[in-house]
Amino acid sequence: MKKNEFINSYNKLLISSKTLCQKDFTYSGYSYGEVFELAAGLKKMFARRTKEKTICLCTENKAVVAACVLASLAGSCRLILPYSFSAHALMEMYEATGFNAAIADNPEEMPPGVEIITPRAGSISDINAGEIRNPDDSFLLLFTGGSTGKPRVWSKSPRNLLAEAFYLKEKFALTENDLFTATVPPYHIYGLLFSVLVPFCAHAQVLPDVYRFPQEIISTTNKHKASVLVSVPIHYRSLKVENLAMPTLKVAFSSSGVLDRSDSLHFHKKTGLGITEIYGSTETGGIAARSISENTESWKPFDVVNWRVAGNRLAVQSDFVSPEVERAADGFCLTGDEARADQDNRFLLLGRADGIVKVAGKRVDLLEVQNKIKILPTVRDAVVISLPAEKGRENVIAAVVACDLTETHLKKLLMDMLEPYAVPRRVRIVASITNTATGKIDRRRIEQLFLNDK
Repeated sequence: MKKNEFINSYNKLLISSKTLCQKDFTYSGYSYGEVFELAAGLKKMFARRTKEKTICLCTENKAVVAACVLASLAGSCRLILPYSFSAHALMEMYEATGFNAAIADNPEEMPPGVEIITPRAGSISDINAGEIRNPDDSFLLLFTGGSTGKPRVWSKSPRNLLAEAFYLKEKFALTENDLFTATVPPYHIYGLLFSVLVPFCAHAQVLPDVYRFPQEIISTTNKHKASVLVSVPIHYRSLKVENLAMPTLKVAFSSSGVLDRSDSLHFHKKTGLGITEIYGSTETGGIAARSISENTESWKPFDVVNWRVAGNRLAVQSDFVSPEVERAADGFCLTGDEARADQDNRFLLLGRADGIVKVAGKRVDLLEVQNKIKILPTVRDAVVISLPAEKGRENVIAAVVACDLTETHLKKLLMDMLEPYAVPRRVRIVASITNTATGKIDRRRIEQLFLNDK
């Protein structure tokens, strides 16, 4: 999307959205007009400050998140999306960025000295078409990982996020008549796109809460006759129940990890709807999609994404890629996934090439977990691997550790250093770790240690 084309699309969005002042953005909650008023209030608040504020969005309120994005796009502040609301994670992000303000559902978790912002309404007329920061300048920071090592920070420009939201709205024919149910929070990049930005671009409505329990997801969707479900593999697993029925859904999205085939088949059998899996990452944006109804394991790239296999790695080029991602001279960047070209301009994913795995939708760097273990007292050596979980659930982190600690003591120490999802679920304490004849770690033998436990 060219710069002028992007700016024109954004201006049209603002103008058309302002005509919907009385329509609900969040169902029976904030109207589109009230979202604009909150954005205008934030803009006015920060206009009096000499230094641009960096706001950490520690809230699940979708209307407030939408207002903050609008205010930030108008140039009033920069935004940070956290990977977790825990005090430990927030302190890591504070040390990495020095953010000076937050909108927080639980302000007591904030680092000392961070200003807690309460959005207040302003005049809608203060949010105008034509007032947008440079489409290619960073305005939002996202964190992936965290206490598995130094947090990884990726920025997004207005063009990165909104070009993707505009595209998704058109590709999946989402309209003002749609109602979204989401099981993911709006501070996750997938949640931000699919439960805030895409609905806003479509002039649709979103249910206000984040629904995480199976019967809650089913009953809420059916009660309000929602047409779009935004969820993740772990929640689709929980929906593997006999009373699953969602007759009003027209599309169900899944991202943040590989969807287990049996879960997808169950959903398709019960609802008649094939789940649409979205493949991509925080730094690359969306890349491709697939559905079990297509009877293939391969992925269909989005029309606006160029791709190729470089060596054995998937490389992509699109407007959605974060500015700081390293690119080749022709604009392509390598992903962390190995891939193989398939027929009909599709590709197959063959696994991660960089040691990053997904656990409950969260990215974990196995090498960083391994390095954390190695600094613990009495630890002589450690190897961390991922194993396929029972019944196909994403990954289980496993560790073989040569030390004098007990498994319980080791895990207790790690709970103070890692986010809970990054702590190895399966641990074997050994006297020493076996190497191959060439001096490398014998990973096959290590995997066998855990397979023999079954």
